[in-house]
Formats: sequence, structure tokens, C-alpha cells
Amino acid sequence: MTGPIFTVKHQCPSSGARTGELRLGRGNVATPVFMPVGTNGTVKALANEDLREIGFEIILSNTYHLYLRPGTAVMEKAGGLHRFMNWDRNILTDSGGFQIFSLAQFRKITPEGVQFRSHIDGSGHMLSPESVVEIQRILGSDIQMQLDVCTPWGTEKKKVREALAITSSWLERAKKAWDRTREGGYRGELFAILQGNFYRDLREESATALVGADTPGVAIGGLSVGEPAEVFREFLAFSASLLPIEKPRYVMGIGTPEYILEAIEQGIDMFDCVFPTRTGRNGRVFTHKGPFALKKAENTFDMGPIDTECGCKVCRLYSRSYLRHLFKTREILCSMLASYHNLYFLHDLVKKAGEAINRDRFADFKKEFLSRYEEGHE
Repeated sequence: MTGPIFTVKHQCPSSGARTGELRLGRGNVATPVFMPVGTNGTVKALANEDLREIGFEIILSNTYHLYLRPGTAVMEKAGGLHRFMNWDRNILTDSGGFQIFSLAQFRKITPEGVQFRSHIDGSGHMLSPESVVEIQRILGSDIQMQLDVCTPWGTEKKKVREALAITSSWLERAKKAWDRTREGGYRGELFAILQGNFYRDLREESATALVGADTPGVAIGGLSVGEPAEVFREFLAFSASLLPIEKPRYVMGIGTPEYILEAIEQGIDMFDCVFPTRTGRNGRVFTHKGPFALKKAENTFDMGPIDTECGCKVCRLYSRSYLRHLFKTREILCSMLASYHNLYFLHDLVKKAGEAINRDRFADFKKEFLSRYEEGHE
């Protein structure tokens, strides 16, 4: 194990909200940080130049999808994912556990690993904690995630306990496999994942295994899987209280301003989601007065920007009227511009949240932002 990869820079006295610095192989990352999702080695509808222009220092890709296509042989030939996609900054790769969870009818979970059928061609595959570490080594991930078992909202406790036992066993095996890759010269970091569904005692049990593994970073899994918002908030706070304060904390799969600010308040440093780009491709955009749909007739003659308070190039150069026209005529440019705006909006929100933390006024910042944002929410 190398030294710590994370430093807390400042924490608000009235909450868990904190700023920090994450030290990775391809540059330092200021936290809190939102990571755009590039599942297949690309953030949909955006070029890498767009991501650099906005200011992202780290993005996320997915081990499951890249393993299936283009495959590890192509990745080895390319010299890793960074060279393959021409991205010189950091990449975190999800282990694929959530994707396999989403394909329940095509997979079988055993203590050894996961047997599943490809959603692409139906071919059979087996992923183990060790093989997932190795795939992510080949990808050259700056942060890789352990293979875990994610259970949906409403799962009975007995099944959650069984899934957690497998996840904890897989963490131990992943850690050993990762240690071997580090001895071989691999410099990427490993994050363990907290599971346990919505049972406090199982979350505590998971935390014990996670702390014992002593990985460089930790993540909260099994949230935002269909539970009500109040349950999300309750278990986010409870889960965060179980995590080591000196390590970077990552909540997987959240991408709305409300959930991101809630996570920051609980001392979470990292988050990702497909939501901002997916909704952008569907013509829905963020504003300081709440999200809205570009297709609405009220935008037909509106020559103003998406958001008068936004400094992105889309808001500087294009009108709501024009973007509605692009959406109605199904022009690809609409997806590109709306996705760019949504990612800029979240990046700017998180950056300003960090500035508020450093001035000990995060609680006021969150309250002021949400009072306007939720008031205008459709």
C-alpha cells in the first residue's frame, strides 16, 4: 500500500461538507467533484475537447461494456483506455456490478463470480473479482472498483445478507488481486463498495469489511435504486457516518442537483451519473430556476438563453427558440448542446459548493440554491 491519496482541505463546522484534493496518476482532482459518465469510452454527444473546456479532471467508464466491446485484446493493443479514447486525464471505471445487476434475467451469481450472457450477442461469460481487477488493469484505470452485488429497493433481508456475504468475500479477493497488480507496476487505485441495501445492521457489517480491507478509497453503493427520496437521504447520512473520514468517499449513480448537494452535506467527495447527458439528449436542461423541457411551445419565440445566470458557451451563443427548433427537427446538435450545458451546470454547481464550503457558508448556499431550483421545478 502506498501513502494516502486524499487530503481534506477544509470542512464546514456545521455539517460534514468538505473540500479536498485527490492525488491520482494523471493529475490531482479537487473535491467535491462530479464525474461525467462515458460508459463506452465516450461521454455521449460530447468530444473530449468539450470536457476539457468545461474543466473536468476525471470521467467514468464501464468495465462490463468495454470488456464485451471492443474487448481486452483491443485495449491491450491500444495501450489502455486513455490512449484508445485520447483522454489524458483521470478515468474511474465501474466494475460492472451494477450493469450485471440490471440484467438479472441473463446472469447467475455464485460465490466464485458472475456467469452472464452478453446483452450484445448472447455469448456466455464469467467475471470474478480477480478477472475484474485484471480487466481494469488492462484498461489502465486510475481508480478501479471492486466487483460487488447490488440489490434493489424492497429486497428481503435474507437475500440481502447473502448478497452482502458474497460482496465482502469478493472485496477480500479483489484486494489481494489488486496488491499483485501493484507489485507488477500498475498504479491505479482500488475503491471498496459499501452495500447492505436498506438494513442498518447489514450496512454496519459491510462497513466493518470495508474498513478492514483498507483500500485507498471507499464508495457507497446500493442507493438510488428505486427507494423514496426520504429513504435515500436517511441511508446516505447513515452510510456516510460509517466511512473513514480520511479517505475519499464516493456515492455511485447520483446526478441531480438535489441529490448532489445532499451528498456534499454528508461529506461525500465524488459522484457520477448518466442523468445530465441522458436528459440532455431528451431535450431537458437544468437552470437555476429548475429544469425544463426545450420542446415546450413557450420556447418558440424565446430568444433568450437557457439560463441567464449560466456562463457556458451554449447559453452565450444560442437561444431557447433555436434549441427548441433543433429538438423538434431531431437535429443531433440539440443533444450535443443540451448535454454540454447540463454538464457545465453541474460542474459549476459543484465548484461553487466547494467555494461555499471554504467560506463556511455551505448550508446557506444549499438553501439558497434549492429554494429557487425547487420552486421552479416542473
